[in-house]
Parts: sequence; C-alpha cells; structure tokens
Amino acid sequence: MDKLRYLDDRWDDRIANTLDGPELLRYRSNLLGSDLRITNFGGGNTSSKITAADPLDGSAKRVLWIKGSGGDIGSIQRKGFATLYLDKVLALWGSYRGVDTEDEMVGMYPLCAFGSNTVAASIDTPLHAFLPFEHVDHLHPDWGIALAAAANGREKMEEFNRTYSHRLIWLPWQRPGFELAMMLQTAVKQAPHCDGIVLGGHGLFTWGNTQRECYVNTLMIIDQLGQFVSEHVERQGAGLFGGGRAAILEDHLSLATEIFPFVRGRVSARQRLIGNFNRLPEVLRFVNSADAQKLAHLGTSCPDHFIRTKIRPLFVPWNPEPKLSGLREAIDSALEQYRKEYADYYVSFAQTDSPKIRDANPTVVLVPGIGMFSFGKNKTEARITGEFYTNAIHVMEGATALGTGTPPAILPQAGPAAKTEAFSVHSNYVALPTSEAFRIEYWQLEEAKIRRQPTEKEFSRQICLIVGGGNGVGRETALLAAERGTHVVVADKDFAAAQAVATETQNIAGKDNSIAIAIDIRDRQSIRQALRETVAAFGGLDIVVNTAAIFPSSPDGQVNDEQWGLTLDINVTANHRLLEEASRILREQDLSASVVLVSSANAVVPKRGSEAYDVSKAAVNHLVREFAISLAPKVRVNGISPATVVKGSTMFPRDRVIASLSKYSIPYEQSASDDELRSLLAEFYAKRTLTQQPIDPRDCAAAILFLAGPQSRCTTGHLIPVDGGLAEAFLR
Repeated sequence: MDKLRYLDDRWDDRIANTLDGPELLRYRSNLLGSDLRITNFGGGNTSSKITAADPLDGSAKRVLWIKGSGGDIGSIQRKGFATLYLDKVLALWGSYRGVDTEDEMVGMYPLCAFGSNTVAASIDTPLHAFLPFEHVDHLHPDWGIALAAAANGREKMEEFNRTYSHRLIWLPWQRPGFELAMMLQTAVKQAPHCDGIVLGGHGLFTWGNTQRECYVNTLMIIDQLGQFVSEHVERQGAGLFGGGRAAILEDHLSLATEIFPFVRGRVSARQRLIGNFNRLPEVLRFVNSADAQKLAHLGTSCPDHFIRTKIRPLFVPWNPEPKLSGLREAIDSALEQYRKEYADYYVSFAQTDSPKIRDANPTVVLVPGIGMFSFGKNKTEARITGEFYTNAIHVMEGATALGTGTPPAILPQAGPAAKTEAFSVHSNYVALPTSEAFRIEYWQLEEAKIRRQPTEKEFSRQICLIVGGGNGVGRETALLAAERGTHVVVADKDFAAAQAVATETQNIAGKDNSIAIAIDIRDRQSIRQALRETVAAFGGLDIVVNTAAIFPSSPDGQVNDEQWGLTLDINVTANHRLLEEASRILREQDLSASVVLVSSANAVVPKRGSEAYDVSKAAVNHLVREFAISLAPKVRVNGISPATVVKGSTMFPRDRVIASLSKYSIPYEQSASDDELRSLLAEFYAKRTLTQQPIDPRDCAAAILFLAGPQSRCTTGHLIPVDGGLAEAFLR
C-alpha cells in the first residue's frame, strides 16, 4: 500500500482475522464511516457478496449484504444490513420497464430477501448487485464530489489518472436507482480494467476482491483525490471563492449567541427546530467570501447533502457590524425571499402524486462576519446538518479550485437525465439541476423513509432549563423531561450534582440532548451566563423550571434578619431575576413558551416556626400571577404547590430530619440510613393528607411537565397543588 497523506489505515488484522464475512463487512464499514473525510453521516453504502447456506434447502447461495435503508456505515451493526439472494436481484433486469418506471423495482426487493431478514433494502441495492465485484464501496468523500461537481471534472479525472496511475471512469448524473445500476454495469463491461467510477455530481464507487483489498483501494483513491484537489486549493490561496468580502467580527461567538434565539424563532415559524452553531475556519472563510452568496444560492450537488440542508441554505446579505446593526432586518428580508423561492420551486416541479410541500424555512443560515447556524428536529440532526453543509463548502472549495477557465460547452455531468442547460455553474462549480433536486427531495421513496421514522415524543424539539436540577424535584423533572423528548439543561449551584444528572439524562435521550451548567440565582451575571450557555448549546429556550429554594433553620428555631433576607432573596427575588433575564430570550424568539415555578402548600397554610419560608412561597404564588400577565400572550407562567417532599430534597439533611422526627415523637434508630429516616418522616407527613401517600419528587415532576406541555396550553397564572390532599391548603 502506498503512503497515505491524509487518511489513516485503521485496519487491524488481529481483529479482522477473528471475523466471519458479514462481520468483516461491518468492520470495514465502521472503519470507513469513522472518518467524515471519507463519507458523511448516513451517507454512502457498502456491500459484500457472501456465500451462505440457504435456510430452505441448505444449498450454497450467493447473498448480497448491503447497508439497510437509512443506516449509517460508521455505526452500523450486523443486524443493520439487508440480505438478498443475489441471483434474484440480478434476475430483476428481466422485469425492468425503463427509467420512467424504475421506482416500481423497489417493491421487488423484499421478494428477494434472504432468510427472515426484514431490513429495508437501500435504493442503492441494484448499484452494488450489478457490479461484478465481491466487495463494493459507494461513498461521498468531499474530495471525490469536488471532482464530480467540477465543470471540467472529466478532464481533471483523466489528469488524476495519469498522475496517480489509476483507471477511474466517468458517468454523467443519474438519480440513484435501477437505471443507474444498468449504466454502471455497462460502463464496467466497456472498461473492464477500471478501478473506480466517478458519478457526475454525486460520488464515488470503488471495490476489491477481498474485504481488505476493497478497504485499501477505497482509502488510497480517496487519499490521492485529497492530494490532487488540495494542491489546487493551495494554489488559489487568498483568491479562493473570489477572495474575501467581509471580515470576521472580533466577538463573533458572543454575537452569534445574541442573535441565535432570533434566528431560531424565525426558522421555527412552521415547526420548532433545535439549533447548532458552526464557526470552523473553512466555514468563516466561505461566508465572508466574495462568491459566497452566488455559490450558496446554486445549492449543493450531492443528493446526500441537500436531503438535510434543503435545496440551498439561507445566505443573509449583511455587512457585518459590531452591534448587529441591521442584521435582524436583513434576516427577515432574506427569509421572506427564501420562502417565496421555495414555494415557487415546489410549484414548478410538483406532480399530482408528489408529497405535500414541506417546511419552506431553511435548515442552514449563513451570516457574514459570524458563521453558520444549522437546525434540525433535535440537536444531533442540527449538528449533522451543519456537518453536511461544511461538506458542501469543501466540495465548492475543491470544484472552484479545479477550474481553469470557461466551462466546456457540454458539461460532463450532463446525460440522459439532464442536459447541460439544466445545470447551473459558477466559477467551475456545477450544482445539481433544481428539477433533479426536487425529484430526490420529494421522491416517494424518500417520503417512505421519512414515514418509517419513529413518532416524535411529546416534548420533542423543546429546550428546557431546569434550575435546581441537581437533586430532588429538579432531578426527577430532568429525567422525566428527557424520557419525553426534551433537550434538557440541568442547572444547579452544585455543578457536580448537575453533571451527574445530565449524565443520567444523556443515558436516556442521547449525549447531544443534555448539558450541565453552573448557576447561582442570587447573581444576575451567573444567570445571564447560564442562559448564554443554554442558547449556545441549543439555540434558544422553550421551558423554564425553577425548583431551587431554601428552608431556613437554626438550633434554637429562631430565624435572624440575615436568614430572613436570604430566604426571600433565593425563594422570591431570584425567581424575578431569572424570569426577567429569560424573558429577553423568549421575546427574541417570539415562540410560545412556558415557565413553571415551585411554590409550596405552606404559601396558604401558616405554621409556627416557618414564617420566612411560608411568606416567601406566598410571594412566589403572586409572582406567578404577575409574570403570567406581563409575559402573555406567548409565554404561559404557572406553578405547583407541593406539600413536604422529603425524598431526595437538599432541604432535608440528616440533622433536620432527626430534629423533625424528635419534634413529632417518631421513634427511629440512630443507625438508620438517611433514606430510611427520610421515609419515616415522609410517611408521617402522608398520614396528615387525604390520600395518605408520601409525595414523591416524581409526582411533582409530572405536574411540572403537565403545566409546561401542550396539554395545558390554555392554563396560565395558576398553581396546581401536589400535596396528597391537604385540606388546610384547599383553595378558598
């Protein structure tokens, strides 16, 4: 194997030698998918033709193993591959009626399934089946697509072949499907010694007679394409993308956080989206370049890119200003034009059987001087969407750098599917025709893939900040919110506790869906920093929950002036600080949102010795009503009023529990654990209620999320008792 310059040979014979054929395919796939320079998340496909015993009669059969529809080769496991009788797939050519009806062939793939495998076969299945090679990789490396999307791509491919002693061949653009499979088969028959295929505007095919040989061939061709393209990029230097037009703002990260909620609110006009911000050097170079607006408007070339990034990103024509002067107006104006163009695009190409128009808002927003915002239904999708457009930037970078002048009269991407005049070209970069883009974006097969996705959960697309989330009610709210699909921000003065809970929520909902932050709600700057971190992570804020509070106590039962002031500051004034700061983000987003504060039954039940706490919670009750009025109509503000919640509460350390047990003459053992002592006290409190059930933090969490969610959309300014039925606290 020749020396690699960019990629790494990660193959380990000690591992490979222990694996059977299907596991070797999984191993090869995972290695290839572990490097985004080789292929993007969910992109590309890998296959192997493996001999296996037919489960019906035991005879030896050739079986095509291929990545299942919608899978990701970087993380795929054995069970993620579709398996098909190879002879049955090859026999389908006899039923093929031509390109106009090629989609009907997809319905035949389940009839070719080997064994009891029900994994949906990829649209790429015939592409791999009809190539006469044991092991095939179809990938979308940026360097390969740069060549495939260059107006002089075929000419540059021949130069690459001469330079690196390869025998790549070229095929014009053709949407993946049975027709492309026939074209691949014919091309290889006509060039039997070829060692790879460049699909115009699409990607790369490579192969080998063994798993190792296939891996090495793929790695070497992609690495050498990288060398070839990078040399051209380096020659461009500062002239890349037509040179610079705007400068990176010195505090662009801070400004990105400031404008993020506004951007998120605007692109969430139809359905709420989660955001991600990207300021990689190549992204900043692109958004600040002279050609960025024209190239961005052309759209992407590779189908895998625009399935997530849409036909094109939103480029905001704005001259960077340090205080964001004019940016909001520029975004609104550009977004209005984007939506109009998207509607026109749909009307121009929609057929009677086309799926209904999808969200006309962009998933990628490019802002000169600042960077790239990307959006998706969850954080992972938002991040991956940004990665895909970063891939698209690399493609445009390489394709433009490969240019040498006027594009040829007939583009090499042009073929039976689209003539030269259907393609748009700028600075040697060739974008996919909008008609072809529509055929993929609104493909019935893509629609079927979307419909196979799991139903979204109740709180999907929501961002929930839980203050006091490190313990007790806050912890249970975080866990329950994660179960119901929320993106959770666990905020607590005890950062270690917040981190522990965030880890628990990540185990439920995924590592991208939760973060931990430190917050001191007595400090306005700490609140602002916590909100900035929330916005930076997810793009905005939808739900604010505060469970943090203190119960003052002293050995003699007396509360001094300092304790009184501290109690009111944390339990009341801090809520005011928190909502005053959060409301700025909520107003900037202009989306519906919800706030839930935790009060107490003590707010309406006076008791001896708890005056400071009781008065503070009575004030919280009225604060709920005040903010419900001031933040209406978009933001609902409610609260819960639990009776004493002992389990998991930081307000019940061991010494306080023992003091309460002694006060009520409840017998206990000194050797009992903290949880055992808390259970004794909780059971005592429960006997004073109508239901006689100890109040669990989970009960409070359920009430909080009821108020925060869509089931209470017409409720604001109210408090729900979670007190087991405490007659003294009945509303009156």
